[in-house]
Amino acid sequence: MPDTIRQIRPFVSAVLLALMGASLAACSGGDFGRTRADMRSDDMHRWLGTEVTSSVGLKPSQFQLTDEERQLRDLAYPMIEPPLSRPAWKSVFGDYKTIPSPWHQKIVFDRTMYGRTLVDEPHRSFSSRYAQLIEDVRNDITRFEPFFGSAIRVIDLDKKREASMARVSELSPKEKADAVERMQENSLIIQWVQQSLEQRVSSYRWALERLVIQAPDNMAADADRLIGELASQTTNPPVAAQPLYQRPVISKG
Repeated sequence: MPDTIRQIRPFVSAVLLALMGASLAACSGGDFGRTRADMRSDDMHRWLGTEVTSSVGLKPSQFQLTDEERQLRDLAYPMIEPPLSRPAWKSVFGDYKTIPSPWHQKIVFDRTMYGRTLVDEPHRSFSSRYAQLIEDVRNDITRFEPFFGSAIRVIDLDKKREASMARVSELSPKEKADAVERMQENSLIIQWVQQSLEQRVSSYRWALERLVIQAPDNMAADADRLIGELASQTTNPPVAAQPLYQRPVISKG
């Protein structure tokens, strides 16, 4: 019996160490790909405004974000983060990073990157690749209405902000500048999402074409239908921010 106990103890110790390691990993990263708790805050996406304005030579507003402006930025982030940009191991640890705006990027948009990543990443079968493509497109369709609903509200409030400035007593130059800068931020963020959606549609189509020639599957019809739906929504958004700058949408491939 003592010999048996001695044999069991190393095994139990190894199991405990493995469980402790998993617990520490869960603490350092988010569960199921969620951003770590210590990375989350109400204004965690405020940097979007600073990024877009600085990329075109403007200053960010010093005003605090309204609830609607905060929601606009929260809904914008998953729509500008490139799909498949997080390897599986990074998602486990709740990877989160800022993204350069289209006006900051010197490298042209590569519509083939998503498809090449989709094909090259290990999958059990091509059916799982089709399933991943369909899931990514469907996620964008699901996010479309909430984001543009938020955009409509923000643009409407910005119109009221602009109209009210002429009637504000003793409006200081700094207050006026911050108000104008906030409206520019909001407009540029909406443009950023619009450009991202156009690029996603192009990338999804390229990926589907490569999947079809490599491994034809009946799932291609579902993917094509969803991509067409997303393309239609993207071409006819319910609201469009007034362009402040030339749209740098350049494709490669």
